Amino acid sequence: MRCPFCTFEDTQVKDSRPSEEGAAIRRRRICPECNGRFTTYERAQLRELVVLKRDATKTSFDRDKLTRSILTAMRKRPFTQDQIEEIVTSIVRNLENLGENEIPTTLIGQKVMEVLAKLDQVAYVRFASVYKDFREAKDFGEFLRKMETHYGDPQ
Repeated sequence: MRCPFCTFEDTQVKDSRPSEEGAAIRRRRICPECNGRFTTYERAQLRELVVLKRDATKTSFDRDKLTRSILTAMRKRPFTQDQIEEIVTSIVRNLENLGENEIPTTLIGQKVMEVLAKLDQVAYVRFASVYKDFREAKDFGEFLRKMETHYGDPQ
């Protein structure tokens, strides 16, 4: 594994342990060249997913991009990094189990919305504002009214 700090080719594993309920292995690494420390995760990949974008272009599925979008939605919410990793793993496994190699972005967004709706309404609205491309404050109002009708008043 290459060091992300100095790009030295041969880092050492200092600690390994199961993570995400056994779905991944978390490894603490150290670089003998610069003494940088970092964490890597090793996961089984069931299939190579390709994302079919709205403009019909295709790109490789990027787990990190999915993680970043969920992290953004859950910023300052009561969830740990490990819980967010479990959420991402769950969504990725769900997508892999569909049996399709090409996954439309709309389906990925739908899966994230389903999970966030059950976990945290603030994160759900945050994600929806980007996913549904809210342009004005009234877009939030309309979404919140629909959300109250579907999920009930949170108070």
